[in-house]
Amino acid sequence: MKKLIDVYPYKIEGGQPLFLIFKRSTQKIYGNQWRMVGGKVKEGETSWEGALRELKEETGLNPAKFWTIPSINQFYEAKSDMVHSIPAFAAELEGGAEIQLNEEHSEFTWVSIDDVRQLVGWPEQQRLMKLTFDILTDKHLEILPEWIIDIS
Repeated sequence: MKKLIDVYPYKIEGGQPLFLIFKRSTQKIYGNQWRMVGGKVKEGETSWEGALRELKEETGLNPAKFWTIPSINQFYEAKSDMVHSIPAFAAELEGGAEIQLNEEHSEFTWVSIDDVRQLVGWPEQQRLMKLTFDILTDKHLEILPEWIIDIS
């Protein structure tokens, strides 16, 4: 069974999170769809190690902060007749960081939470971005120390 991961890169600008999303290349699965970073965990990797690797492969960047979102992306895939339960990670990027796309994507953009629904078609991905936004902006929520992954 393949293990998958999701990574939701963001930056803080003007006190508000902006999410980095990518348009998939037409030759790839989910072609022309706007999505976050995602991919498969390789043998011998933990889910968080696979997520960090995929982030680096798809953006060329290391995050300033890397943490587990306290929820998962879950969906049914008819082709494999499997329910996927995908760990989700948030990656805070530096404001002026230069994105280096790989062949999986044709373009990228930064979006506010208000624009996520217009571009990202998967409800679970929209929900996880909203949860990340809420954790980052709601004074009653915070990134718990147990969620932070030490990547130093």
